[in-house]
Amino acid sequence: MYAIIATGGKQYKVAEGDIIKVEKLGVEAGEAYTFDQVLAVGGDKFVAGCPTVDGATVTASVIGDGKAKKVIVYKYKRKSGYHKKNGHRQQYTAVKIEKINA
Repeated sequence: MYAIIATGGKQYKVAEGDIIKVEKLGVEAGEAYTFDQVLAVGGDKFVAGCPTVDGATVTASVIGDGKAKKVIVYKYKRKSGYHKKNGHRQQYTAVKIEKINA
């Protein structure tokens, strides 16, 4: 069984036991978190929501927080001597999917 959830402006296809990195949630490590925006549930029978599936939730346990790899942002304008280098590391929360309730 799998589910498609929405969090942090992105959509993820998850199954029980998966470990995914989502936008930072602000939840301590070891706590449980429930995703209530379930867009679709698949398996034996596919159920699509309009926009979400009624009564469906995905329960996950928080593993911890971290930062992704650095992305270099380089701005440059020719002939004027302008260039600017900047870096960014996006914060994330790693979660393990425990149960899909559909």
